[in-house]
Amino acid sequence: MTGFATLTEGACAVLGTADARSKAALSRGVARAWRDGALADIGGVTPPDRPARPDRPELLAPAKMPKRRSAGSDTTRIALLHALAHIELNAVDLAWDLIARFASSGMPRAFFDDWVAVADEEGLHFLLVADRLADLGAGYGDLPAHDGLWEAATETAHDLMARLAIVPLVLEARGLDVTPGMIRRFDGAGDTASADILRTILRDEIGHVAAGKRWFDWMCDRTRNDSADMWRKLVKRHFRGALKPPFNLEAREKAGFPPDFHDGLCAVADSGS
Repeated sequence: MTGFATLTEGACAVLGTADARSKAALSRGVARAWRDGALADIGGVTPPDRPARPDRPELLAPAKMPKRRSAGSDTTRIALLHALAHIELNAVDLAWDLIARFASSGMPRAFFDDWVAVADEEGLHFLLVADRLADLGAGYGDLPAHDGLWEAATETAHDLMARLAIVPLVLEARGLDVTPGMIRRFDGAGDTASADILRTILRDEIGHVAAGKRWFDWMCDRTRNDSADMWRKLVKRHFRGALKPPFNLEAREKAGFPPDFHDGLCAVADSGS
């Protein structure tokens, strides 16, 4: 990996790459350069307000997205995988935006190590799903996708604690809840290749939620805030819409996100208070 002097230069290069496969591959390349020591400094390059994206897929409001049901047909499996590819591509950008946007936040180097590892795995996830779509005669961009995921980055651009509360501890934690059901649907349809990809993603996402929880707790300790109370306050302030059970308690426990941490979550989210 050459051409970048600092980690934030590499991060902004990923964010500025429009082609989806190139973005995911560059994400992995920048992560490798960081691990190998080729990017020794974090730097301070300011990220764009919005990452570059390909011309396709067409981006729709979440409410206008077509409903998806079982994974029984090729058409439905392609739609599910396409939606997952879109989530993973957004996750690449969310990880690098966090690194670049909060480079001067005073966080330890281990914080950046963790989020570079997350960005690397998100790039891998996108490429795995994109390859599976190709196996099924489809490709990322063939179907519309919703544009709601980047709202979390915009909403929390000013506050690292809020970013950690919403992206890994709401959005990625929700992935822990819904992915096992998707795995069962693909297995039930005889599509073990897709199910195996989802098993890889679920395993890695437990680690991503764990990283979010670890650094959120670290910040709460330094500011003398109770992490559960602070998380609920930030969710209520920055997340739009209710958070829906059931929760995957086993996966959340593995991520260090125990049930008592999110007790009353739906009541808080639904109260509007």
